[in-house]
Amino acid sequence: MVTLILDCYGGDHSPKANVDGALKVLEETSDLNLLLVGDEKGIASELQNKKYDSSRCHIVDAPEVIDCHEAPSLAVFHRKNSSLVRSLDLLKDNQADGMVSLGNSGALLVGGVVKIGKIEGVTRPAFCPLVPTMDGSFCAICDSGASSEANAQEILQYALMGSLYLEKAFGRKSPRVALLNIGTEEGKGDPIHQEAYQLLKACPSLNFVGNMEGRDLTSGAYDLVVADGFSGNILLKSTEGMGLALLKLLKKSFYKNVKNKMGALLLKKDIYEIKDFMDYNNYGGAVMLGLKKTLVKAHGGGDERHVFHSLLQAYTLEKNQLSEAIRSSLASLQEAQK
Repeated sequence: MVTLILDCYGGDHSPKANVDGALKVLEETSDLNLLLVGDEKGIASELQNKKYDSSRCHIVDAPEVIDCHEAPSLAVFHRKNSSLVRSLDLLKDNQADGMVSLGNSGALLVGGVVKIGKIEGVTRPAFCPLVPTMDGSFCAICDSGASSEANAQEILQYALMGSLYLEKAFGRKSPRVALLNIGTEEGKGDPIHQEAYQLLKACPSLNFVGNMEGRDLTSGAYDLVVADGFSGNILLKSTEGMGLALLKLLKKSFYKNVKNKMGALLLKKDIYEIKDFMDYNNYGGAVMLGLKKTLVKAHGGGDERHVFHSLLQAYTLEKNQLSEAIRSSLASLQEAQK
């Protein structure tokens, strides 16, 4: 039996989206327990008159909420009755195997490192979100902002952890790994990226395919892109922003005149398929790789679909023991580098 914690507050549509997503994932699984953490009355109100297996779904009262403007370190140490901190404490005390939160990213990162701790050998944890690609699949970015910088050895760790994540969560054997850089040639980039390239190239457990320029992220030619958190975050948000801008531009064009409206009507099914494909609500969240337990940072604006996919993501990672696989892989790397 897998037990997961769901922080039911901190998102734009909380607690309704959290609770609805939780009930949906309970329907899809038979060996999953959920701890719904947050204001007890608010969660109970959302559960009222809904059918679910109450033996696998329990409320833990935590009436406070950390908002997105609070300083992460202060919030983690002083907002002990908040849903996010209470969730982290339950995870630390082995009351559950993993956790999903739509709340403050900084507080989740600080709390994860301080309360849960890093896997032995991990220097920096990393966020690893998914981005849809032109071939109908997706590509992961590791790191996307957990740390603003990284050395070559840490980028190598990101590649190992990200590859194992794609294997354990989605069954991708030998995922194609690329290094985000300013050109595809081997000698491109600053000394850190040049060194990282050589480490990635020499690692026998990685399917390293070389450097990648940012414009090729959605090409479908890569499964995992590794980067320092500063560059990875810019890549992620630039790609998301461009996708949203293109959808708005298309919508504006379709409503321009009667002819375009008629064309849009004929293409309605295809347009909605594209929209759904680009909608992050149809994907899981950003896994925080490198911690002793599974933590998934779901999008703050996510609806019940996104909560469902994020919980299912955490459930799958626990079933396939990602943290243990990372620990074993890094131990083997350290032994090989001695």
